[in-house]
Amino acid sequence: MRFLGNVLAVIVGLLVFSVMSFFIFAGIIAVISSSEDEVKIKENTVLVMNLEGRVLVERSNDDEPDFSSLNVFGGTSTVGLTSLKNAIRIAKEKDEVKGIFLKAGTFIAGQAGMKELRDELIDFKESGKFIISYGEYYTENGYYLSSAADEIYVNPSGLMEFNGLASEIVFFKGLFQKLEIQPEVFRVGEFKSAVEPFLLDKMSDENRLQTESFLNDLNNYALQEIAESRGIELDKIKEISSQMLVRRLDDAVELNMIDDRWYEDQVIDLMKQKLGLEEDDKINTINVSRINKVISSKKKSSKNRVAVIIAEGEIMSGNAEGIIASERFQEEIKKARNNENVKAIVLRINSPGGSALASEVIWRELEKTRKEKPVIASMGEVAASGGYYIAAASDTIVAQPNTITGSIGIFALWFNAQGLLNNKLGITTDVVKTGEFSDFLTPTRKISEMERSIFQNQIEEGYDIFLTRVADGRHMEKEEVMKVASGRVWTGSQALENGLVDVLGGLDDAINIAAEKAGIADDYRVVYYPEIRPWFERFMSQLTNEVQTFYQRQKLGSFYPIYQQLENVKKYEGMMVRMPYDLHIQ
Repeated sequence: MRFLGNVLAVIVGLLVFSVMSFFIFAGIIAVISSSEDEVKIKENTVLVMNLEGRVLVERSNDDEPDFSSLNVFGGTSTVGLTSLKNAIRIAKEKDEVKGIFLKAGTFIAGQAGMKELRDELIDFKESGKFIISYGEYYTENGYYLSSAADEIYVNPSGLMEFNGLASEIVFFKGLFQKLEIQPEVFRVGEFKSAVEPFLLDKMSDENRLQTESFLNDLNNYALQEIAESRGIELDKIKEISSQMLVRRLDDAVELNMIDDRWYEDQVIDLMKQKLGLEEDDKINTINVSRINKVISSKKKSSKNRVAVIIAEGEIMSGNAEGIIASERFQEEIKKARNNENVKAIVLRINSPGGSALASEVIWRELEKTRKEKPVIASMGEVAASGGYYIAAASDTIVAQPNTITGSIGIFALWFNAQGLLNNKLGITTDVVKTGEFSDFLTPTRKISEMERSIFQNQIEEGYDIFLTRVADGRHMEKEEVMKVASGRVWTGSQALENGLVDVLGGLDDAINIAAEKAGIADDYRVVYYPEIRPWFERFMSQLTNEVQTFYQRQKLGSFYPIYQQLENVKKYEGMMVRMPYDLHIQ
């Protein structure tokens, strides 16, 4: 009866939520429909960038509402990097905007995305306008972005994390031993450690070496920029980080990491003073979505176009959304290539890689395209393995100093579950086959030496193709590529030194290079592919995913991250060109 009661409660809850959602959505749509097309900015306005708890993605609709308050299933609201950068540029251009109020202490993004946004804030300050940051809690990354502000304030009861970067990996060797499941691994490259969690109970020496190398590089780069913005000696900021000298907010004030411990109303009073307002006056504010409706005087309307193709997510075969699906991206690349108005293409990559076959399909389409018009790769947070594979088809590769890239290697993973089936579950199997290898790589028995040899040869052939694609694209000898390959991960700065990257910079730098190569530097506009879905469709899709995630989180609790990692194994079909592991830097 208790079970039936729980089921009934869930059904009723979902029905109530559906009815409430209908009215909420109806109200939102009514408000948006009645809003004016062009927004006028009032005098003495402050741009409010409230990024707390939001996740940075490459693109979002400019008119997308902030649904963070409606995420009843614990999901997160996204915000587009292009929208944020555009909002900051309009704020810099418009005299009516006097400053930015930044709330980004718990903003979720990788360091490369943070840097691109941070550089935009630094550029904004050249106008002489102010940026004030306030938060109740600052994560390491949130503080890195917020350090671009003129002044930083934290709630007196708030917290601040500043203790360096760490990357923790979960290993499943012991689990598989208890379940009598034997992982079978095929790989090339001593650094191709995506399979290590299934074979080992700790990092290999090679994996530890590469992880320490790129983590230290990422951390040092962030510390250098923070030191410059806050006027602190670099050696001192390194000491503060490594020894976690900020243990109380008073420590942060004394070390000049923040300006003071203030409540939000005190920060608002400070902005009123900067604006020349009286204590009882109200500050005119505008948010990101509203300011992006303001018509910029710098907006170009040219026939010449630079197409930016956004490649975000894992690389897989098929036509699905939310990933870099080979069939879908083939069509997008063809559209840009066949459009006479598109004079150059920028491939914006944010991907840990994925299927070797899907990467090859996309590489082929890009290779055909660059024979007709310039193709520039712009690397975002991560462009590794398959992400680097498709970048190799470009004329020029642009990456941020703190981009994660490289990982030129290949692997495949297969599981022998015979022990689990026979000994744990009492299940046996039998087979009839027409050929010696008709049941090639079946999970119900141990792999034969001949099967292993056949598949390993296929893996090595796939690795050789990968090396060839990179060598041809980078105009390097294959032996040169092998020295920086073997599945090793590099930062953008390291990749520049070893020849895997041409230029350090962001998306705008890549667009400028594309325009220069196409001979349209003085007359062009930027268009984006694929066409982004309406926010309402994407929100409903996201809501469905959040319901599923919420259910699993409630059921598994603290074991959910482990479950999630095991679920990802289902994607490892065929040969994979993917990051060494799911990278979580904290």
